Amino acid sequence: MNRYRRYDGGDPLAPPVDLAEALDAIGQDVMAGYSPERAMSEFLRRGGADQRGLDDLARRLAERRREILERHDLGGTMRQVRELLDKAVTAERGQLARDITMDDDDRAFRELQLGALPESTAAAVTELSSYDWQSTDAREAYEQIKDLLGRELLDQRFAGMKQALEGATDEDRAAVQEMLSDLNDLLEKHQQSDGSPESRAEVDRAFEQFMAKHGDWFPENPATVDELVDALAQRAAAAQRMLASMTPEQRAELAELSQQAFGSPGLVEQLARMDGNLQSLRPGEDWSGSESFEGGEGLGLGDGTGALQDLAQLDALSDQLSQSYGGARLDDIDLDALARQLGDEAVVDARALQELERALRDSGYLKRGSDGELRLSPKAMRQLGKALLRDVADRMSGRAGARESRTTGLAGEPSGATRRWEFGGTEPWDVPRTITNAVLRDGGGSPLRITIDDVEVVETEARTQAAVALLVDTSFSMAMDGRWVPMKRTALALHQLIRSRFRGDHLELIGFGRHAEVMEIEQLTALDARWAKGTNLHHALLLANRFFRKHPNAQPVLLVVTDGEPTAHLEPDGEVWFSYPPDPVTIAHSVRELDGSARLGAQVTFFRLGEDPGLARFIESMARRVGGRMVSPELDDLGAAVVGSYLGSRGPGTSYRDHFGDWNGGRGFWV
Repeated sequence: MNRYRRYDGGDPLAPPVDLAEALDAIGQDVMAGYSPERAMSEFLRRGGADQRGLDDLARRLAERRREILERHDLGGTMRQVRELLDKAVTAERGQLARDITMDDDDRAFRELQLGALPESTAAAVTELSSYDWQSTDAREAYEQIKDLLGRELLDQRFAGMKQALEGATDEDRAAVQEMLSDLNDLLEKHQQSDGSPESRAEVDRAFEQFMAKHGDWFPENPATVDELVDALAQRAAAAQRMLASMTPEQRAELAELSQQAFGSPGLVEQLARMDGNLQSLRPGEDWSGSESFEGGEGLGLGDGTGALQDLAQLDALSDQLSQSYGGARLDDIDLDALARQLGDEAVVDARALQELERALRDSGYLKRGSDGELRLSPKAMRQLGKALLRDVADRMSGRAGARESRTTGLAGEPSGATRRWEFGGTEPWDVPRTITNAVLRDGGGSPLRITIDDVEVVETEARTQAAVALLVDTSFSMAMDGRWVPMKRTALALHQLIRSRFRGDHLELIGFGRHAEVMEIEQLTALDARWAKGTNLHHALLLANRFFRKHPNAQPVLLVVTDGEPTAHLEPDGEVWFSYPPDPVTIAHSVRELDGSARLGAQVTFFRLGEDPGLARFIESMARRVGGRMVSPELDDLGAAVVGSYLGSRGPGTSYRDHFGDWNGGRGFWV
């Protein structure tokens, strides 16, 4: 059998989820110290430029919850009963006044009864239960009270019963009583089952017999006894929470009124028996919670229970959106419940986030290590590096005509490779390849017509290799003053540039705090902020010089990013010696190792962060000592400054862009 329903999948022509935006945001958070798992969760919470996130859905759920509580109160049934009671008493008094055949003593006694009714609605209804009504309209109004109470009590446990039993006959009410008795027998049989195959089979037979006899009362058509119990328990627990949300006076009146439901306490007894059975079968439901309703729109018992179910569903959805439990996935979100509470638009947003999460996990950008933790994969690192490199290019190409260089090296010997010509390119044409492309495209017609798309140019390789040591300060002050992430972005951009455009060069990343260590780019980008004090430039220069000596045929390039003077050095026994303010011995060790870099022919550039004039004087003297440079970029321009010193050429200007150029320049002033 085929079943159809309204399409709720959103725009079928919508573009696929934007992994580039997500990856960039995740990478930034990872470099800020978040784990990839948390970074992904944070992006899903925030959403993207054109994608609402989990926080927006959670906010709308909270607004919906607040609306329910601020709009309604739980006194609707009590007010209806009061109105019917007043209608009955008024009609009876009118009848007593009009009936001229009635004995005067009898009339006076009845009027005394009606005048002495208690203020409490429940007590008045109870007292009138044995009253012999003279007015037909009054008797009908009072019977409506008993019928209303019965239907409301049933509607508390079985949604829709209030409407289904409107105008019910005595036979209908007897059928309800029979259904409740059979239901309790089934629940008790299920509760007493020992779990054996025979016992389960017996319960299943009892369930099938029950549904065959009373299935019309359950339009949701549960397939198993457990589905039936789940649905009933959720509703019954909501009814208990509704009672707990009432004032003590309301609860007392309702308990007294309930005895008049359908004119007999039998209904209340069966419902109490059912609640006990359900609570035993599903103790994990919230049977004792309460809410504070503050509105003026009264809810009946059934509608109030429905409101409590809505609140429970909203709370469950909020938990699912919070993703704060172990093993949480966005696939856990109940989309049907979300549609009921917030509409189809919210479902489209949630489904898009689910697809984004699956795409991130399945795309290869995130990989799970041997310890079970997610990490950025090399593929993700390359993608993030490209984004950072584009940002650096944008900052460096401020002058008119500046463009990104796509050659693999400086103009020099042909590499043997070709590529399509792009606008602004100045490389020589590869004539054979260009003509071949035209022939293949045009079929060799005469005269031969060459189009722009046919042109291929010769790639060249650099004549000089470089050994680049990037020394980045990882001390306490870098993290404290907000320089941690810009430092990582700079390292990743330079790493991507060398690995993708200048593959013949060698790069060594060295982090130095209290001590120094050589780091892979994945290790550096995932490095948490270090709060230990110490700036061991001496150790970092030792490692850099060792790297330079490993590549004797390459041009050494030393790039140092720091925000403080050296405060630590290595002793001959390998121990770290720390002193603040900087000790002359530490300075001497650092200067001696810097001189060693100069003797190896290293071109040196210091990138000073911060505004400390003492630091500026110290670093400037260090750079001048070895014929190097000091650059003082803003944090946002650090990446452009470092890449510029690698790519640019010495110029006549005064700013670091003027000194180091941009993508138009060669690979560096040292070439």
